[in-house]
Amino acid sequence: MVNAVKVFKKTAPNGKLTVYLGRRDFVDNTVVTEPVDGVVLLDNDYLKGRKVFATVTVTYRFGREEDEVMGLNFSKELQLTAQQIFPASGKDPAINEVQERLVRKLGPTAHPFAVNLPCIAPASVILQSHETAKPLGVIYELKVFVAETPDEKLHKRNSVSLAVRKVQYAPQERCTRQPSTLVSKGFTLSSGKLNLEVTLEKDIYYHGEQIIANLGINNCSRKTVKNIKCSVVQHVEVTMTNTHFTRIVASLESKEGCPITPGSNLQKAFQLHPTATTNKNKGGVALDGKLKDSDANLASSTLVAVGQNPNDALGIVISYSLRVVLNCGALGGELVADLPFKLVHPSPALNMAVKKALQSTPSQDSADNIVFEDFARIRRGMSVDQP
Repeated sequence: MVNAVKVFKKTAPNGKLTVYLGRRDFVDNTVVTEPVDGVVLLDNDYLKGRKVFATVTVTYRFGREEDEVMGLNFSKELQLTAQQIFPASGKDPAINEVQERLVRKLGPTAHPFAVNLPCIAPASVILQSHETAKPLGVIYELKVFVAETPDEKLHKRNSVSLAVRKVQYAPQERCTRQPSTLVSKGFTLSSGKLNLEVTLEKDIYYHGEQIIANLGINNCSRKTVKNIKCSVVQHVEVTMTNTHFTRIVASLESKEGCPITPGSNLQKAFQLHPTATTNKNKGGVALDGKLKDSDANLASSTLVAVGQNPNDALGIVISYSLRVVLNCGALGGELVADLPFKLVHPSPALNMAVKKALQSTPSQDSADNIVFEDFARIRRGMSVDQP
């Protein structure tokens, strides 16, 4: 028995052009980016010698639209690629099994396509804001249209626009290194130091995992530690405006084991669980999708290829750190330790649902096991048709 595969579709207003996508997220593994692939269904009599083109554009909105006055523009749009998909300008693209089944089901007027993206293109990131109609961040859009040339003015009646996402996942091999840091603080007119060692169990955490921080405190000073605060900090860099800011996405404060008097030691573990749902009312938090979606996550850490300078990353650069603060009172001040780590999605070697759906030998009957869903009703992340 062949399981049904869900395929997303959208039709042009004149009904002459329909685009089918088997997925809306395209993975960048820091070596190569998966192509934006799908199938286009055409009315050949409507073309009359014209061609069908596909473009992928990225919109970089870094300010509110309502603040754009006197010619000031807070968004940049860049066309990453433009490709003729029918008639095919070169050799036929390699097609996957979902495309093959779609072509077999839809008939001879269905044509597969694959649009390649450059590796330097930034990952999709949305900055949470409740005061603007249009989302802030990096947004991708696939446009398929009928025209004489790719530079021709786009007409809504014979074009289809679909929002897609460029996402990054964890490397195939998970790093076994245990990050740790050791910081000390001396006090004026007082001998001895307060020492803090912070250790994480691993360098890479997946979305939804508990982050366990192990603290080792050695108080060789004459001051007393009043309380301990542990937080997960999201660092956001907007490269377009060279703006940096941070947001605390999970925190826990405790007085258990306190006060830590001079000469005392304390070993303690904190469990933190950073999620998008616990930060739904916090502006500026970077997400990989809209917060109203049930499966939205915090934005993943920005990964770069081996040998590439992290400072050359484009778009919105995301990083995370664990911050531990020891409060020694009004006169003693604070001892702060920051320990970087990565928060990402697990690497999908192969989507298991699609894998199971394609396990059997293709047959004429298997082409019917496809469920079509109107693209405009999708509510996951930025894979929502934008007006």
